[in-house]
Amino acid sequence: MSISVRPIIGMEIHIQLATRTKMFCACPVEFAAAPNSRVCPVCLGLPGALPVINRRAVEFAIRTALALNCEIARLTKWDRKSYFYPDLPKNYQISQYDLPIGVNGRFDVPTRSGEMRPVRIRRVHLEEDAGKNIHEGLDHTRIDLNRAGTPLLEIVTEPDLASADDAYAFAVELQRLAAWLGVSEANMQKGQMRFEPNVNVAIVHADGEARTPIAEIKNLNSFRSVRSAIAYEVDRQVAAWKADPGYTLSAHGKMNFGWDDARGMTEFQRGKEEAHDYRYFPDPDLVPVTLDDAAIDRIRGELGELPLQRQARLKSSLGLSDSDAATLTADRASSELLEAAIAAGGDSRTLAKQFISFWSAQANARSTTIAGLGVSAARLAELATLTANGTISATAAAQIAERMLDSDDAPAAIAAAAGLLQVRDESATLAWIDQAFAANAQAVADARGNPKKRQAAAGFLRGQVMKLSGGKADPRLVGELIERKLGE
Repeated sequence: MSISVRPIIGMEIHIQLATRTKMFCACPVEFAAAPNSRVCPVCLGLPGALPVINRRAVEFAIRTALALNCEIARLTKWDRKSYFYPDLPKNYQISQYDLPIGVNGRFDVPTRSGEMRPVRIRRVHLEEDAGKNIHEGLDHTRIDLNRAGTPLLEIVTEPDLASADDAYAFAVELQRLAAWLGVSEANMQKGQMRFEPNVNVAIVHADGEARTPIAEIKNLNSFRSVRSAIAYEVDRQVAAWKADPGYTLSAHGKMNFGWDDARGMTEFQRGKEEAHDYRYFPDPDLVPVTLDDAAIDRIRGELGELPLQRQARLKSSLGLSDSDAATLTADRASSELLEAAIAAGGDSRTLAKQFISFWSAQANARSTTIAGLGVSAARLAELATLTANGTISATAAAQIAERMLDSDDAPAAIAAAAGLLQVRDESATLAWIDQAFAANAQAVADARGNPKKRQAAAGFLRGQVMKLSGGKADPRLVGELIERKLGE
């Protein structure tokens, strides 16, 4: 039977907010603290303890909702979402049900084809996290409640993603946005960002269209697992429908699945709860949050240029590829350092090349960002200027950059002390060229007598001259003199 398959994918995302304290109490948020050492009567749900709203968390939620082009609620309230897990000490979670902070947003995401896919944002709301069950390597379960009460931002999309690759791109861009806004570290290895795709498939066949059951894949904490789990689940659902055409949404409803990364497959967990199963009702201990236009406008003014906007601008103004422009906007502080170095007089294209090449390499070697290296915008600009005007070569610039990390001296002074200033003396350059020609007679013959090999041979000879000069020769002068000598 001939069929066509159309994946239907929505996403639920939980982002741990970068507040110092928890959502409704003063306990510090601290990764890897001793188990149950960051708790108090409020986050333990002890009788008589009363929650207090974390103002910073609310502002972070509004900031994110604005960046996602959401409508911001002027009145939002808190609800109790009842369910019973060992790591949920109150047996309910404080969340937001019918009045979330943001609704009706849109996030445009670049796809592999280069087009922008609009993803509608259904809602953005705040809630508190549960604790953590620990049972690996044990014959029993232990419970760490340090994480209980940590502020979470939940983002729910409409089912606008059409492939595992689209979902991967969405996840990457949302993580970059969260870190760029400063609302979260968004470190997935620490569980600070978790994705839950909702996946089903529309199957068009001779008799009409079938929709498979919706599978919510829980708690994915890597981009690779997002893509792999969705791809597997789409294939699984199509195979299940082929084996049983009764495998449909109307017959089976919604289900929760886990992802087994080692085996590369999803596993059924339980049926999916509906809203009425949670018995939502307004939390009597918390007052609603009211917002006015002035407060919203103040937070909107803090957004600045968003990463995709800056990426597009840098791509256009500097003639960069998509990947290079994305590299320059991967970290906000480093991107703003680039802007500051350009403003300080550095050649913009040279700065971009140096950020992408050796400055990124130095940052990676030290497990930090370019901004984290601590080099000032003025010194970055000076190094780029020396390179752009030919005072030093690109190779020498990389050597000077490494020395700049251990010295406060100006790049020009470092270059002079290390003997890395380019030599523009024609006679000295001709001497190096003569050595290169004498040592590479075949390359000279190819450059002079073989049109097909001329360009490659001349390039090889230029490289040999630069090597003989220790990178001091002016590449432009070298090229001119080699062409002159080849023509003699």
